[in-house]
Amino acid sequence: MSGVNHNAFLASCMRPMLRRRLSDALNFRNRYLSTIRSLPKATTTNLRSMTPPIAILGAGPSGLLLGRLLNRANIDFTIFERDSSAMSAWGRDGSGTLDLHEGSGLLALEEAGLLDVFKKKARYDVPLTIANMDGKILVKLDENQDTDRPEIDRRDLRSMLLDSVPKDRIQWGVKVEQVQQELDGTMAVHFAEGGSETGFRLVVGADGAWSKARNLLTPAIPEYSGRYYLTSAISPANPFYSIAECLVGTGNYMSMGGGRVVAAMRLGDGSYYTFAGLSLPEAWRHENAALIEDAARLREVLVKEHFADWATANTDLIANSDGDFYVWPLYGLSVGSLPQRSMPGVTLVGDAAHLTPPSGEGVNVALFDSLQLAQQIVKHGAHSLDRAIEEYERSMWPRARETIEDAAVKNEMFFAEDAPAGLLHAFTDGFQNGGEK
Repeated sequence: MSGVNHNAFLASCMRPMLRRRLSDALNFRNRYLSTIRSLPKATTTNLRSMTPPIAILGAGPSGLLLGRLLNRANIDFTIFERDSSAMSAWGRDGSGTLDLHEGSGLLALEEAGLLDVFKKKARYDVPLTIANMDGKILVKLDENQDTDRPEIDRRDLRSMLLDSVPKDRIQWGVKVEQVQQELDGTMAVHFAEGGSETGFRLVVGADGAWSKARNLLTPAIPEYSGRYYLTSAISPANPFYSIAECLVGTGNYMSMGGGRVVAAMRLGDGSYYTFAGLSLPEAWRHENAALIEDAARLREVLVKEHFADWATANTDLIANSDGDFYVWPLYGLSVGSLPQRSMPGVTLVGDAAHLTPPSGEGVNVALFDSLQLAQQIVKHGAHSLDRAIEEYERSMWPRARETIEDAAVKNEMFFAEDAPAGLLHAFTDGFQNGGEK
């Protein structure tokens, strides 16, 4: 190849190959852009950022209902739950029964498209029997008629809500340690076992009494009420079961007086959930850990030392219960602890917002919180979450104040020395003012 310019010769040989590769690259680029442009808007957004805009702390009723409502509106979210699985929670805090109310809990389930499912699990034949510490039955409500406040086992309600939320939206076995606002205004969720997830534009504290999101809004922590509930059960195989069935029936039985309570409620499987309420020092459960582990001994101590002046018709519900006890100190937030302003990027629902000792309203207010929050998020869109928070909290915090004040009044009625006099008086006033209980 004498006299031939080697560089020119190689360049002429390479040009067809380079043209083919350039053409292939351009064709691939055009196909890629065409594919991206054809995707729905929400999908292209997710390609830019895989972090959903909303984190929900807690897979209890309020957190799950919020997830259900957001999912129906095609708004992305993640739920962080400390329980290792759906099944692991059932033995952790006992499982009583809940009554849902029109205008709050039932309305929330209806808006979530779950009312028909609820009706299949709910119980409407739930009379309430109220007695004093001497075992004298003073009143029976909703006897021989269906109630307008149907009941459902706590575990059945949670199971129903779990089934309504996509499984991949819940991260199990994740204990949240801290929620923090980043310099760019987004929210970070830090975990007790290490690590974190960042980039959220809203964190919703649905994580109950000891919420990890609440301290961003208020430094207040729950206050001990001075009272405990100790819960157990009476199974259908229990020799005492037929006696309990005659006393409690298909509903609830409450006896009270002298600052104490003994009660039982029928569950969906036919067993009875029993509990004793009494005033104890806050540290009682720690100082009596060995006693609590010995259920038979604890029953004996309760009957002989704490309820010795009560009729056996009541104390037999404690003495003849079976299984271990769940020991439940009652805490609540004060009205003065409620936040005075909104903070971008975080809000609360349920007990995280307005924890009270049991009053019959807790789950209803919690579900209604989630309904109200979801409605504001859908109304303003995922791009205006701070505006949604402001609108939600405008009505939620006054409602929280009413919830706390109402629960305080009811609990004083339950644990009054002359109980159930105040409770019966409240029922009488209710009937005189339109028949509401």
